[in-house]
Amino acid sequence: MMDTSRQLRAVVFDLDGLLLNTEELYQFVGTELMRRRGKTFEEELIQKITGRPQAVALQMMIDWHGLDTTVDILARETQEAFAEILDQRLQLMPGAAELLVALEAARIPKAIATGSGRRFTRDVLGKFHLEPRFEFILTGEDVTHGKPDPEIYRRAGEKFGLEASQMMALEDSQNGCKAAVVAGAFTVAVPNGVSSQLDFSGAALVVDSLADRRIYEALGLLETDDSRRGAE
Repeated sequence: MMDTSRQLRAVVFDLDGLLLNTEELYQFVGTELMRRRGKTFEEELIQKITGRPQAVALQMMIDWHGLDTTVDILARETQEAFAEILDQRLQLMPGAAELLVALEAARIPKAIATGSGRRFTRDVLGKFHLEPRFEFILTGEDVTHGKPDPEIYRRAGEKFGLEASQMMALEDSQNGCKAAVVAGAFTVAVPNGVSSQLDFSGAALVVDSLADRRIYEALGLLETDDSRRGAE
């Protein structure tokens, strides 16, 4: 692995399916919404909408099945369904808590860049008192073009006052990774569920979880084998 510890000065987290297991919950809710209409929530559709802003994803669901409904109706049903399961099923993704602590110990600033809406984002982060731990939060309401467009990562770089290449972007979806790669960030794919079957060839790293040692090494939070040999 190339030495990135000197150039990476900030970390940007996706939210859904990366920091929190909300992507899994979205799939549960999406399956229920389609069941009510006599449809299935196919894996191919899930892959296409993962990482996209909610309004875009819901419209894609409508178009995919030719549903006689609107984005507003599906959004309201989604919100109601989420409210029923959030307190019982919301969890941090594996390795998330430990990585946040390590970044704070090293005083590496961090932010969130998500396609979800601001209200939902603040609600789920509030369940774990996470919002104050981030320098800033960018949501789908803060950009004109959602992922896979790179706008949100370019905005993150501007807010940090950094070049995109100085940021590590952590993403679980193909759409999110495309956005980060095009923006020029050091992109780490952390696929899970259906996204594990997709192509993340543009990412600098593809890891199994946020606990992966290579994330820590790239940020200079752990010594690599090469650095240890060089010090001997």
